[in-house]
Amino acid sequence: MNVQNNLSQTKATKLSSDWWHGGVIYQIYPRSFQDSNGDGIGDLKGITERLGYIASLGVDAIWISPFFKSPMKDFGYDVSDYRDVDPMFGTLDDFRDLLDKAHAQGLKVMTDLVLSHTSDQHPWFSESRSSRENPKSDWFVWADPKPDGTPPNNWLSIFGGSAWQWDSRRLQYYLHNFLASQPDLNFHCTDVQDALLDVARFWLDMGVDGFRLDTINFYFHDKSLRDNPALPLDQRNASIAPAVNPYNHQDHLFSKSQPENIAFLERLRALTDEYEGRACLGEVGDAQRGLEIMGEYTTGDKRMHMCYAFEFLEKRALTASYAKQVFDQLEAKAGDAWPCWAFSNHDVQRHASRWNLDDAATRQYPVLMMCLRGSACLYQGEELGLGEADVPFEKLQDPYGIEFWPEYKGRDGCRTPMVWAAQDEQSGFSVAEPWLPVSAVQAENAVDRLETNPHSMLHHYRRAIALRHAHSALASGAQKEMAQNGPVLTFLREDAFEQIFCAFNLGGDLTNVELPDGKWRAIGRDLGSVEGASNVMLNASQFCLMVRDKG
Repeated sequence: MNVQNNLSQTKATKLSSDWWHGGVIYQIYPRSFQDSNGDGIGDLKGITERLGYIASLGVDAIWISPFFKSPMKDFGYDVSDYRDVDPMFGTLDDFRDLLDKAHAQGLKVMTDLVLSHTSDQHPWFSESRSSRENPKSDWFVWADPKPDGTPPNNWLSIFGGSAWQWDSRRLQYYLHNFLASQPDLNFHCTDVQDALLDVARFWLDMGVDGFRLDTINFYFHDKSLRDNPALPLDQRNASIAPAVNPYNHQDHLFSKSQPENIAFLERLRALTDEYEGRACLGEVGDAQRGLEIMGEYTTGDKRMHMCYAFEFLEKRALTASYAKQVFDQLEAKAGDAWPCWAFSNHDVQRHASRWNLDDAATRQYPVLMMCLRGSACLYQGEELGLGEADVPFEKLQDPYGIEFWPEYKGRDGCRTPMVWAAQDEQSGFSVAEPWLPVSAVQAENAVDRLETNPHSMLHHYRRAIALRHAHSALASGAQKEMAQNGPVLTFLREDAFEQIFCAFNLGGDLTNVELPDGKWRAIGRDLGSVEGASNVMLNASQFCLMVRDKG
């Protein structure tokens, strides 16, 4: 098979309405991608300047973290105007130009919609808090105190402490699942739902190809405001919040993931379906029921196209036994769910550091991701093999890290500026001192250095993405017969045209792997795949990929 010709044909196919199904999405954190105007902060024009590089990776789409107007208490995830660009990032015309030029390069563009909450500086909240009788008085979650003046229930904020903030104007508490400056919208109010759907329509009309939906299971709260039960110590999972955060002490049965959310997601999907080829990717933040919720939210064709949970964003190592456990649970709870896998993003420690990967393991993981059933999200700099940057306390910007320092250093270490040119000022990100320091360690793996080395991590990622594009079974085929053989994970991917056998040694012991009966031929040699006839011996971080035609 001619990989380049097949890639071209597949990319052409990706212009169809199901481009997202098995697609590869590249996440851009705009503050840290490329500064075009010398203020030390990345912007939309900077992204536009780098579209050629992104397209060269072979990805299908970009997801841009929020660039809407915001006081930046949570760096754009606190929106004060859903329909405009923050001047820090540029203008609406800059975004339209980015959109046009991305489409010209064959790239889809997904914007990051933060619908569960706004900034406390949003006009909606200003009106809502002004009185208990105004037209938007019920657009946010307000509640009277208990008789002793304490909050209405025991719900906790992900950023630490109570999820309730006292407001002296209304003499009530308002709900905030995140910062106190991020009040939660009241989705039980139909007017709120309608207003947010109008926001989505605004961006769809502009031509965006879909949305990454932040904290999608936080939209609704329990109307009765029932207390969350305590979570036993042995069931606490720090995948959503760091272990030092009391948020992990509760089972969040009532503060999020409510059944009423399904109807709203169906309204959002119906709106999206009015536009050809658009897709919705939901972020599911739930340490106990993430896979179950993913299944609920993506089942059938009336809800979200895809969701991602935090199973592979955890500190817990991605072993063969754990990977099989995740897929067994997914199959049991939601066999037709369509996942989107990510190993790194803007909220967690980069996986090369989080899992303490050596070079061989770092090379194995993108191949594994491209072989697993589901779509894939890559985080900027991941393709360079970047580890977590070390940001000293005095340089921290993240309120989360500042709150829980030093046991938890926050999210700044994965948000430092992209490294483009090793010898340039600020590694080519900016001509000014950036909002977060450029990592000298990361600069050793700058794009310009890796481009000149055909064996670099950057070219390895390009080959891994090309492998998925070259084989329809990997992009959107079924996944069968997943098994664990010691440290080795094996499974089959297949569609009507081909069947692919995949084996990954995710541990450290040399292991013999038997190939299924049949006539197989090797693929992925340029990625380091180990070949075999009836069996292969796989050492730590080695893998084997074999294909046979069907028919």
